[in-house]
Amino acid sequence: MTQTPSLSSTEKTQPGDERPLKPALWKGWRGRCPKCGEGKLLHSYLKVNDHCSNCGEAFYHHRADDGPAYLTILVVGHLMAPLMHYTAFSWRPEPWVMATVFSAGCITLSLYLLPRLKGGVIAFQWARRMHGFDTTE
Repeated sequence: MTQTPSLSSTEKTQPGDERPLKPALWKGWRGRCPKCGEGKLLHSYLKVNDHCSNCGEAFYHHRADDGPAYLTILVVGHLMAPLMHYTAFSWRPEPWVMATVFSAGCITLSLYLLPRLKGGVIAFQWARRMHGFDTTE
């Protein structure tokens, strides 16, 4: 007689417990609740709401920490560095023009991406039931 290994309570999943990742990430990118897609996830640029105003999903236990900032730096750096290299060697603009244009571009892109990536990180945590998002609905 063979025994199947028993699963702990955190490893047990019911068929209806799956949370789709891609829709949650898209909702988080848009700054919406990853559960319902209606309530706002963030207020005042980067502050996370404690609960969804529409469905009541709790967000206060998220652990986004430095992840969104790291991802922002990673994306901006990988987009701007080759563009800066290409511009410098193809068109050879004045150094002050390069500094001004690429500084403004980096700042603008960073400010655009940071809240969207923070929403995506929180939505990822929600979809994967990490850091307190593992409670049953």
